[in-house]
Amino acid sequence: MGHPQWSRRHFLTGCAACAAAARCPALGAKSSSATAASTDKTVLRLVFSHIPPEKPTWPYQGFDYEKRKEELAARLRQACPNVEFRPATALNVEDAKKILETDAEVNGYVIYMLGLWTGAGRTIAAAGRPALFVDDLYGGSGEFLIAMSEAKRKGYRVAGVSSTRFEDVVQAIRNFEVMKHLSKSVILDVTDRDPSANARPIEELFGTKVIRITGPEINEAYGKAEQAEAKKAAARWMKDAKKIVEPSPEEIEKSGAMYVAMRGLMEQHKSRALTIDCLNLYYGGNLPAYPCLGLFQFLNEGNVGACEADLQSTITMLLMAYLTGRPGYISDPVLDTAKKQIIYAHCVAPSKVFGPNGPASPYHIRSHSEDCKGASVRSLLPVGEMTTTLKYHPILKEVILHQAVVVANIDEDKACRTKLAAQVKDVNKIVTEWDRHGWHRVTYYGDFKRPVEQISALLGFKVVEEG
Repeated sequence: MGHPQWSRRHFLTGCAACAAAARCPALGAKSSSATAASTDKTVLRLVFSHIPPEKPTWPYQGFDYEKRKEELAARLRQACPNVEFRPATALNVEDAKKILETDAEVNGYVIYMLGLWTGAGRTIAAAGRPALFVDDLYGGSGEFLIAMSEAKRKGYRVAGVSSTRFEDVVQAIRNFEVMKHLSKSVILDVTDRDPSANARPIEELFGTKVIRITGPEINEAYGKAEQAEAKKAAARWMKDAKKIVEPSPEEIEKSGAMYVAMRGLMEQHKSRALTIDCLNLYYGGNLPAYPCLGLFQFLNEGNVGACEADLQSTITMLLMAYLTGRPGYISDPVLDTAKKQIIYAHCVAPSKVFGPNGPASPYHIRSHSEDCKGASVRSLLPVGEMTTTLKYHPILKEVILHQAVVVANIDEDKACRTKLAAQVKDVNKIVTEWDRHGWHRVTYYGDFKRPVEQISALLGFKVVEEG
């Protein structure tokens, strides 16, 4: 069945495509007036730092800084059409302070270090503004290294690029767009519990609004769900499934109605992400159908569907959807130290792990594992691929991260339906941090360690590697 027009176009098509094209792709497209704010350009102060050209220093005495500034500004504008760059020059600390005084409206700073030694980057970083330091190689290299090391040590909101690939600068600038779009986004939290302890830090640190939807509200939406649409969704899931084991067509149609209900609430609130307290609501008799197939569908469409009203995993999935264009797989852990493997287990997983326009993996439709009721998914995901698993913890202001290579889809009837086994570098280290960051993690196909490190630095989050 179709999905709302807003659901895909507000998400990226993938950072690999972005790097290849050396562009900052649009995070939003033309939309209704209710979502028009999300299409506004990201405003960045582009600071070129260098001392006067008559002084001897790197790159060399008499260097034509003006020509270099014009060249770089033109390339950045062409590569990042959704960013408004506001150029300025800082020859010293006083210039940097004057720039800061006039910049209440900018979303961040790109500080291109063309020469040595101005102190401008350190001054802006110390003001607590999110900043990207860029070394114009053989020009600002010494100041870049000193300013970056100090910024990291002091916990400033600074990321850095020192590379001959212009695409690396473009990719890093995209983080500012992701941050702005997070600040314009909405998460629906379907729960009868008070979500404020986790919702408040998300709203404060990311600017993302969290709206609570109660059990009676989701049930009302379920009762009003268009049955023809529900049957259409169920028919497509059954047709595309490699195998259907326990659930009857009627049970899968109930999942279709739940999908239509959740989708309607997302449309109503202009939301790109929904998480639902599925276990507590279902076990308590307050949810007529499991949402697993609907969440599976959201992930394949390019939206965020997260289990168990886990707001920390949901903000992680929303951030990564903007950053990578790929869906995350929220899961519970199982360790097999004999094989040096971690198994990511859950009853919801996408089949399009490379994004909405990527290839689809086969899947089975099963019952939900713990109570053997309802309908859920066992996805058979690609092997031999690098994955990045992480979760943002807004209360701790940390992001926990590890990487592993997928080796198998485990066929075991115990525990959750999808079981993705991956080879991790240090399986024993995994147990040293897990309790501090909660039960769930979110797995992505691809090597996203560097992009995560960069955006985390701009957000002021510490990256903790757990394996």
